[in-house]
Amino acid sequence: MNYLKPLIDSFSSNANPEYAVWMEKYMRNQFRFFGLRGPKLKELGKQFINEYGLPPIADYPAIVKQLWDLNEREFQFFALSLMGKMKKQTDASNIVVYEFLITEKSWWDTVDHLAAALVGYHFIRFPEQIIPNTEKWMSSGNMWLQRSALLFQLKYKKETDFDLLTSYIKRLMHSKEFFIRKAIGWTLREYSKTDPASVIDFVQSYEEQLSGLSKREALKAIERKSKK
Repeated sequence: MNYLKPLIDSFSSNANPEYAVWMEKYMRNQFRFFGLRGPKLKELGKQFINEYGLPPIADYPAIVKQLWDLNEREFQFFALSLMGKMKKQTDASNIVVYEFLITEKSWWDTVDHLAAALVGYHFIRFPEQIIPNTEKWMSSGNMWLQRSALLFQLKYKKETDFDLLTSYIKRLMHSKEFFIRKAIGWTLREYSKTDPASVIDFVQSYEEQLSGLSKREALKAIERKSKK
């Protein structure tokens, strides 16, 4: 915690209680906030890293978990930024850290970044981990792990394993969970920017099974382009 003390002091001394109320309300009062707006949070985080540097890679998992344990949500946002800066240094075992964070203090603001930016990059480096881990997540019954199994390929574009993606979608498309239905549509929409024909074909083939939300989201980019 000594490494993090200057960061804790910095965030606390720059708190904006008025904006914190708005942020907490926006996040359905699930988390406490200092009220640090995005640019201010980025500025304070950069100042901290410039002065104290990145932690040793051996201390990285413990420091990330310490940040996750702190009450204010800005600490989790800083943890995401820190992980992004250190993602090239981590080894295959780091998937355990990502999985832990996906299932703790879970909400879209952390899970989506973990899945698309961090887990996605991790699986590019360690592709042999994709099937064992995503299959486990799919079978876990945990909505956030299932959402991550759908979203980790979000930035893959032509490298997307569309067969794997659609196999997971078919297993989850009857879910009543908003965040699953939204993720299905979102990941199809992103892939439609690379291969619109495949997405159209899939949506048409499973039109009766897919939720209205998933279908609308999946076709949104295609329809927008057709109107230009």
